[in-house]
Amino acid sequence: MMLLAASVTYAQRKVPPFQMMQASGKVFLAGNLPTGKPIVIVYFSPDCKECHDFTTELLTRIKEFNNASIAMITNVPIEQVKQFVSEFQIEKYPNIYIGTEGYSFFAGSYYGVGKLPFVALHNKNGDLIKDYDDEVNIEDLLLNLRSL
Repeated sequence: MMLLAASVTYAQRKVPPFQMMQASGKVFLAGNLPTGKPIVIVYFSPDCKECHDFTTELLTRIKEFNNASIAMITNVPIEQVKQFVSEFQIEKYPNIYIGTEGYSFFAGSYYGVGKLPFVALHNKNGDLIKDYDDEVNIEDLLLNLRSL
């Protein structure tokens, strides 16, 4: 049993092998993320006020995230994802990949997501650098991103 616990802890230092359905209906896999770039994983819900606030702040500073891939994952029905994508015009941002993992809650469980939005910053090798599971501070996120 201890060996299993140790391997889970180690595994959680990497980007989880998630899959999500995009608003377009295409399945997107973690392995589809561009290599050689830092990765920002955002676990969110389209009906969460804090998630809307975070997304607004992220998009106003999107140029500072140009060297990163951003995967926005939720577990709500695809219709809500489509509305969110439309509201924020996510299709304008080529480095943002957004979709739902449905009821699997794989990525949510992987990170132990409690409060939304949840953000995890991984380096270009997929190693977890920092996660924000209480309050996401965009300045701190950018500071850590710039250091990679």
